[in-house]
Amino acid sequence: MIAVAFALFTALLIVGGALFALVAAIGINRLPDFYTRMHAASKAGTVGSGLMLIAVGLHAGDLAIFARAMAGVFFFMLTAPVSAHLLAMAAHKAGYPLCRVSVRDDFRNIPK
Repeated sequence: MIAVAFALFTALLIVGGALFALVAAIGINRLPDFYTRMHAASKAGTVGSGLMLIAVGLHAGDLAIFARAMAGVFFFMLTAPVSAHLLAMAAHKAGYPLCRVSVRDDFRNIPK
């Protein structure tokens, strides 16, 4: 009974991660400009990848593999949002325009 519950929990994590990855892919295709596309890819992609890494670590059943998976989750959650922010800042400095429906430009007051 415990093994079935554990397998269902692992499957739920994988399906949840896959759904977040799907939302990220849809966001990349449907959103209007570079900045919103990048936001979808970095946020939903990070959560989806993190959930799937946790599922793989749990499914392996080995503490060393689980520790490596958690280190991967930690590294990914630490680096993906920072790199997305730096890419957005570089695109803004290069003059990449915002979408017409954008109402606020937070990078406007940052010195170049």
